[in-house]
Amino acid sequence: MSHECDHSSVGMLVWRDEKLLLLERKLPPFGFAPPAGHVDGDALFEDAAMRELREEVGLTADSLKLLVEGRKDNTCRRSGGSWHYWKIYEVIAGGVVQGSAEETKQVNFVSKDVLLQLVEKTKRYIRKEISDDEWEASPGLEPVWYEWLQELKII
Repeated sequence: MSHECDHSSVGMLVWRDEKLLLLERKLPPFGFAPPAGHVDGDALFEDAAMRELREEVGLTADSLKLLVEGRKDNTCRRSGGSWHYWKIYEVIAGGVVQGSAEETKQVNFVSKDVLLQLVEKTKRYIRKEISDDEWEASPGLEPVWYEWLQELKII
């Protein structure tokens, strides 16, 4: 995998019983987020979405539906990673959720109430009421996902 940012990312929204699948990132950028990742060498965004879903949470995509796409300023741990062109998919997925030991602290389907609690913490972090150290220890929703979920009217 390249250490240079390719400025292209995918995100996958997986719902079960009106709960959204979120993982807590073990590596920067810290926060809770749906499965997501760089396109890297994949020919298509859809291929990257299926690969990242499998790598991060162990699920197989049965179908992908593009919900939104666009450029967002968001940092990543790769060199030059200050923005990404995103494609966000709603995914129907099969299999058993199993978080990547390398990339995730935890993976759970969360209710709207839990999601809104994470949103409130994110708002406090954006307002600089929570330090980076506090955020890393107990984060809210990753800020770029706060933006996407607002845009999609999920929050």
